[in-house]
Formats: sequence, structure tokens, C-alpha cells
Amino acid sequence: MLNLKHLLLLSCISGSVHAAPRIAILDFELKDLTLAPGVPAEIERTASIKPLLEGELRSAGYEIVEIPLDTQQAANSGVGYLFDHADVASELGRRAGADYVLVGRLHKPSFLFAYLMGKLVRVGDANWMAHFITESKGPNVELVGKAVETMADKIDNQLENRYTPPPPNTLKSLQP
Repeated sequence: MLNLKHLLLLSCISGSVHAAPRIAILDFELKDLTLAPGVPAEIERTASIKPLLEGELRSAGYEIVEIPLDTQQAANSGVGYLFDHADVASELGRRAGADYVLVGRLHKPSFLFAYLMGKLVRVGDANWMAHFITESKGPNVELVGKAVETMADKIDNQLENRYTPPPPNTLKSLQP
């Protein structure tokens, strides 16, 4: 039978354990400023960012909250709207039960490089908590993956420091 001492001990232990932050990641939008904007390869690359980032944060123990695409699109009044309106992004997160919402963009000013940009909004007060920029040189899938890992690390540094990026791949020397 539990006595008062045991109940106090259990309440202290349960009070010190907290749930992982719940993060909603909106679909990344493409802002392509090149002379050939919106080519299928760039649209595909942009679409790959959200699931990659969700996987990285999930591997660190964060809970990923899904906001349906149609709900996100209904709240979006045009390109860049959610990226610039913490209050609207926060409301999406509040309705989905998230603690934080990441609004992202792939900004491509050149064929040679692109920037993964993200803004983290704290749902509780509807304020931007942090802004992240990570450069990705070239369209190579591995480089996009590394940029996503870097962004996951930056997000984690603002939250709970749970994430450990995978070690870099070492290139084997080319031998004849």
C-alpha cells in the first residue's frame, strides 16, 4: 500500500519528466529567382525537404504534428504569406496541438546554390522564436540532405539539444 512518502516521491518523479516538444513543419515553398524557375527537379527537391526534416527531428525524439496540406493552403494568402505571418502559422499549430511551427522556404537565387530558410514560431505566444538559413550548393540529393541535417541541428539548439547529426560521409579516393 502506498503511503504519503511514496505518493510524494511518485509525484516528484512524474513532475520532472516532460513530453517531447510537438513540432509542426509546414510544406516548404520554392522561391526560385533563376532564369528557369519552377523546373520539376526543383519542385521535387523542395517537396523532399519537409519529410527529411521531420525524419531528422523525429530521430531526436521530437513529436511531429501533421497539418494537412489543404488546411495549410487555406490559411495561405499567397507566396510568402505564412513565411511572414507568425500569427497565422501559430493558429495552424494551435489547432493541430503543436508547441512550435516551422515555416520553410527553399530560396534559389542561382543555379549554383540555394538556401534552406526556416522560421520557428512558438505557438503559445505567436512570436517568431528563431530564423534559420542553411546553404546548399548544387542540386545533389546528398547535399540537400546535409543542409536538412544542419537545419535540424539549428532547430534543436533552440529547443532541447537532443539531436546528434550523423557523421559526415567520407569520400573514398578515386583509384584506377
